[in-house]
Order: sequence, then structure tokens, then C-alpha cells
Amino acid sequence: MKHNIPMQEKLNKLLEEQNKNYLSNTKNSFTKHKTATKVMPGGNTRTTQWMDPYPFFVDKAEGMYIYDIDENKYLDFMLNATTLILGHANPKIMSALANQINDGTVYSVPTDGQTKLANILVDRIPSMEKVRFTNSGTEATMMAIMAARSFTKKTKIAKFEGGYHGTHEHVSVSVYPKKDDLNPETHPGVPEYSYQPPSVLEDVIVLPYNDKDKCETLITKFKNDLSCIIMEPIVSNFGYLPLDIDFLEFIRNITEELGIVLIFDEIQSFRVSKGGAQETFGITPDMTTLGKIIGGGLPAAAFGGRDKIMSYLSPEGPVYQAGTLSGNPIAMNAGYTTLKYIEKPGFFEKLHLQSEKLMLEMKKIASKNKIPFEVVFEGGMFGFSFTENGPIKNYNDIANSETSLFKEFFHSMLKENIYFAPSAFEAGFMSSEHTEREIDSTLSAVEKVFKKISKKSI
Repeated sequence: MKHNIPMQEKLNKLLEEQNKNYLSNTKNSFTKHKTATKVMPGGNTRTTQWMDPYPFFVDKAEGMYIYDIDENKYLDFMLNATTLILGHANPKIMSALANQINDGTVYSVPTDGQTKLANILVDRIPSMEKVRFTNSGTEATMMAIMAARSFTKKTKIAKFEGGYHGTHEHVSVSVYPKKDDLNPETHPGVPEYSYQPPSVLEDVIVLPYNDKDKCETLITKFKNDLSCIIMEPIVSNFGYLPLDIDFLEFIRNITEELGIVLIFDEIQSFRVSKGGAQETFGITPDMTTLGKIIGGGLPAAAFGGRDKIMSYLSPEGPVYQAGTLSGNPIAMNAGYTTLKYIEKPGFFEKLHLQSEKLMLEMKKIASKNKIPFEVVFEGGMFGFSFTENGPIKNYNDIANSETSLFKEFFHSMLKENIYFAPSAFEAGFMSSEHTEREIDSTLSAVEKVFKKISKKSI
């Protein structure tokens, strides 16, 4: 749906009204934000914490709720970008943290916590024979690529248009290209920031999701130089879109045939089952990167894979990896506690059914109000977009969705004290703390918001 000028003006007016309401309800957050902008770009230390016109500041959180410094209470579907699968301040996690803190926070030598968490990951994840810990997902994908290069003795990598894998140089290509920069030929890619070295665009082959013919052409063309392909089997930038199984099988087959390392970025999708998306889909890559839930709410990530590849890590091989806080005992204990908890029978099935109910009911409500709307979901992750172009299949579909409608929806839901992700590129997540009551109350709010949007702007 392309809005005419009067409709767009109505949407702008609605958003302006929402911003005024937000300002009146978050005056303390506004003051804190103005102070923070004096010492941090944008007033925060992480771009994903930003929301227009400014983010609210949290005072505390518990279970499925967060409370801001203006005493507003929000039902949290953001959960720190998939991280808090057990909700906020889970008592078991808090106890594990307290026990470790009493014994110290970090050491220059290993603890048994590293081995305990590594054992769980190796046991559950089909592709992992050995694993190394890092502090962030960005470090994990960077190290996995370095190991793949050393193993294959090749230098180029391939990623997908719209694929996000952290913020190091060689994955910062064609992550969020603007609509005007999109091209049917995805390679060469689009720089993510000004003055990015041109050589990066030569070293990174950009592939289109769910297009086997174009992928085969590009992969075959660069096969002698391609060390690895890195991809998310459930694409976070597309609202957590599970990729077509036949497409994943095609990528697995062609990489095996051509001797290219296949890296699954499961930093987010590891929360869909005990063994991640690769277990769910039955497709095993050569390497996997992890993050988010494996730290139990603390900074922790990992990369791992076949023993032959991981043997290229120092001290066994030439690829040096460090990180002063990597594998620190606090994060390892929190991660171990989390992964043991989610072993419970039916844990992942419950989250999936909750996502399914929320998304399918939201789609029905949107249809009833003649609002263009598409949904995706897998496990406890879900996404939606305001589009009349049919189901989301690639980045172009997301880039051409109605962002103005999304902004109005986001702020309207925030007024109803429900917090989804503030970006049109992702949506929300379930935790063990969310119940049918919260799903039903969210749907009641969606009904109210969609009715207002339809009446005033569609």
C-alpha cells in the first residue's frame, strides 16, 4: 500500500500525537536522555537501545515486565533481543550469580564452568565437536570466519543481503541497504558506512536469500577464493523468517561439493530448540556461532564446529584468539543454569505455540481492519511487517514494507504498556514467564490499536 499525501499526513499527525503522549509519560527519562547525550553518541552505548524520539530508562525488571524511572510498567516482548529466555531476574539465575560473585568475578586461568557449558553445547548442537567462548556475537562470527579462512587457505567470504552478523568489517556489507541502493544483482554489495575500504566489497560476495539460481551462479564463480558462507537459518532482519528447507539444503550441498565452510549464525536462533535451528531443520553446517541465551543474561558468546577446523585455533594452530573476559565464570554459570533449565519437556513447544497464537490472531485482526500485514514465527521468536506484497521471502520485501505504519503501531502499543522491538527489521520474543493471560491482553491492545489506525489513516 502506497499512501497518498493526505493519508501520510494523517499518519504523521498520529505519530506526533503519540510522541507528545510519550513525552508527558516519560519526563524523567527525557531528562536522563538529555544528560546522557552529553557523554555518549545518541545518549546510549548501543544503537539497538535507541527508539524515536528517545528511549525510556529502566529502573528495574522482573519476570516479563520492565519498569521505567517514571513508574511505567511494560510487558516486555523485546527481552534484550532474544537473550532473556527465562525472563528478567529469574531466581535460579540470580542465585547462580550470587554464588559465583562471592568467589570472584574473573581469573586469568580457566574454571570448570567453561567445560560444563562447553559440554552442554557440544552434546546438543549437531555441528559442534569443539567450542570456544567469546564476549559477544560480533567476536564469535569474526573468529569463526578467521578459522574458516585458515582451514581452507582461501580469503573471500560470502554473506546474504540483509544478513546481520555483528559489526566487524567483513560482515558490515549490505546489512541495511536503503531501498534506492537495492539492485537485482546483490553483488557487489552496499557499504554500511561512509569511507568503508573498497577492498571489503571485493572480499565479500553478497548473495540473495531464497534464490538458488543466483546463488549457484555467484558461488560457482568465486569457488576458488571462497573460504566460507555465513548465514542465519532464521533471518533476524526479516522478522525471524525461517528459510525454505530446500534452499538451506541447496546451500549445504553446494558448500560441501566445493569445499566451502558453511557457518550457521545461531546467535539468536539457538533458542528455538535444544540444538538450535540446525536440529529443527535437520541441516548440519560446518561451524556455528552462538550468543544471547548462552550467557543467561550476561555477556557471553561462542563459536565452534568440526574438530579439524577448530584445531586451527591457538595454541593448537595459528589463529590467535583472546578476550580478557571471555569465558568468565559469572557468565558461564548463568549460561549453564539457563541451558539446564530449558531441558524441561515441552519448554520450546510452549514458546512456539504462544508465538503462533499471537501472530495468527494479529493477522486476523489486521485483515478485519483492512491493514496490510504479514507474519512469521518459529519457536519463541516472531516477526511481522506492514506490507501488501505477500509473504516475506527476502530483504527487498522488508525494505518495501510500510515503516510509517510500523512506527504508529509501535508507539500506540507502547502507550498500551506493551514493548515490542522498536525497529521494523525485528519484532519480538517469548520467555518462560509469558502466559496465555499476557497473550490475550496483548491481542486486546492490538485490536484497539489496529481499529484506531484503520479508522484514521487507511
